[in-house]
Amino acid sequence: MRCMSDEQTRVQEFFTARAADWDSRFPDDGPAYATAVAELGLRTGDRVLDAGCGTGRALPPLRAAVGASGVVLGADLTPAMLRAAVRAGRDRDGRLLLADVAALPLRSESLDAVFGAGLISHLGNPAEDLREIARVVRPGGMLALFHPIGRAALAARHGRPLTPDDLRAEPNLRPLLAGSGWRLTSYVDEDSRFLALAVRED
Repeated sequence: MRCMSDEQTRVQEFFTARAADWDSRFPDDGPAYATAVAELGLRTGDRVLDAGCGTGRALPPLRAAVGASGVVLGADLTPAMLRAAVRAGRDRDGRLLLADVAALPLRSESLDAVFGAGLISHLGNPAEDLREIARVVRPGGMLALFHPIGRAALAARHGRPLTPDDLRAEPNLRPLLAGSGWRLTSYVDEDSRFLALAVRED
């Protein structure tokens, strides 16, 4: 893997410190992950990536959606999170890759969809990174940007106010995606979940 930037190092240190008890901190998120995956519209045999997969909580519903003939990959920058995914047995549902979403070790247009939970706020260069994700998805393929709670609830959890420059706010996210090869098709921001769906443009 290439030399990490300061931002990548910061993200890796943040998640390394939290990997061991990550799942136990958010034990009730499973159904929200499954619901979000269902909205991707995956079919049997599809190829899908969980970008920034962390402990791999999306891998079981992704595997269920694409079946045994499909391909499920989980990529994360933090070795400790991938080790936690293995301890949880989620490596049985997908192949784990130690990789940065800014430089994916995948062929262009090789995937049908990408799922990203809590991803966008950790991207070092959001426009370029979303363009790299678009590179590996076929035209017409899907992207899901998900969080198991909405923006306001997440801000309250962290003890901070929502700000107009939040990348996940629809007025910011729509043009960001459009400039990176995606077209936003659905946007939900409720206390119980955040889910933005986008289609890969031709």
